[in-house]
Amino acid sequence: MDFLKELGIKQNNYGTCVGGEEWIKTGKGKKLNSINPSTGEIIASVYQASDTDYEKVMEASEDAFNQWKKVPAPVRGQLIREIGDALREKKDALGSLVSLEMGKIKQEGDGEVQEMIDIADFAVGQSRMLYGKTMHSERYDHRMYEQWHPLGILGVITAFNFPVAVWAWNACLAAICGDITVWKPSSSAPLCAVAVQNIANDVLNNHGYKGIFSTVIGSGSVVGERMLNDNRITLVSFTGSTKMGRHVSEVVSERFGKTILELGGNNAIVVDETADMNMVIPAIAFGAVGTAGQRCTSTRRIIIQETRYEELVNQLVSAYEQVNIGDPLKDGTLMGPLVNEKAVEDYKNALERVKESGGEILYGGKTLEGNFVQPTIVKAENHWDIVQEETFAPILYIITYSTLEEAIDMHNNVPQGLSSAMFTLNVQNAESFLSSVGSDCGIANINIGTSGAEIGGAFGGEKETGGGRESGSDAWKQYMRRQTNTINWSKELPLAQGIKFDLTE
Repeated sequence: MDFLKELGIKQNNYGTCVGGEEWIKTGKGKKLNSINPSTGEIIASVYQASDTDYEKVMEASEDAFNQWKKVPAPVRGQLIREIGDALREKKDALGSLVSLEMGKIKQEGDGEVQEMIDIADFAVGQSRMLYGKTMHSERYDHRMYEQWHPLGILGVITAFNFPVAVWAWNACLAAICGDITVWKPSSSAPLCAVAVQNIANDVLNNHGYKGIFSTVIGSGSVVGERMLNDNRITLVSFTGSTKMGRHVSEVVSERFGKTILELGGNNAIVVDETADMNMVIPAIAFGAVGTAGQRCTSTRRIIIQETRYEELVNQLVSAYEQVNIGDPLKDGTLMGPLVNEKAVEDYKNALERVKESGGEILYGGKTLEGNFVQPTIVKAENHWDIVQEETFAPILYIITYSTLEEAIDMHNNVPQGLSSAMFTLNVQNAESFLSSVGSDCGIANINIGTSGAEIGGAFGGEKETGGGRESGSDAWKQYMRRQTNTINWSKELPLAQGIKFDLTE
């Protein structure tokens, strides 16, 4: 495939690179095969990092930080501007690789690369807006203010479902803040990381920078655990399951490190009696079927006003019947495969539990050849254990309600709190959903679905979603350390709170 060559992907690749340098070719690490989830065939392989490789990256990252933190932030922003330009040039190729290796359709693969470009543009502007506050001192002839300094080395651990965008969310902001990024990508999508590192290397080499962005490909039990326990890594950004996120939090906090956690979602759309079904149906279909239900923001639950249940189900089943399942790189495909055999087993096990709970499958429910499955609609109850959990598969639960208070209560009565939406033409219902007694999620939308967040807003959620925030708004502050400064320009030494400490008789 031509796009693999364009991205520098070979049959055998090395999985460790100090940014701006050659890939470390020790060959001591185990070989990792990248599998095409659509066919089960090997795309290419990667030699994973050894302990020695990891140490080389960390030593180089420390050296890089000592120099990079001195570079003015707007100058750092210019580097990110060129990263964004390089991604524009490689958008089609990288989007194709995302689709090939992860399984999302080409439109979504390209969209993920566009997210990288968007956050690069955002970060360039932010590099001139790392603002601190000026405060009035209670003491005469004193000035107080806050400033923000680079934090250090950032460890980014990403999941398979967004194999490139989440790196960019973190790395672009970290770079303009003066930080260094060390990336451990998912073992299910190592080639995407190799491609991104190759793109970054070209830009770094053009400017003579080393080690700003580095990649260490390896298993979570080896590379991941080293990162979590490494005092040189001041902040760990982790995307993955709630179970693993809890472990990340415990290990990193034990050494007083910082974390950004983007964990599970159990996202719902509330559809009230006034909702426009011409908007509702496509929003649900994209949210539940897009990426084969493997987004953190995938729509898992529909909470529908009981008087509109039949109408919604009839239209939704009709829409699902039009979903073309197959090769994600082929035009017209709307749903690709699940990422691997384990994901298919999780899908099957979830549907068995649905049946045990008394659920009614309204559409789908069958596995197809390989890692392909049918998108599935289930009539369910919100309190069922399986509905309370996140299954990373295209299973959608339909739940009815009678009053808005009941709907919001069911909406919030799950352990997760990432993304949420409500479809309504009633302004009071909309405001109720967005109020302090409404959705308890980090993202709450009106008349758009749960998937497809823009990079301008901070992305993340509450409860078992982890509480982290990435991407836009003021998420940049997590990558810096705050310092409060007081300057006394008088010839006296007054103390705060009027305290007297007189050493003279």
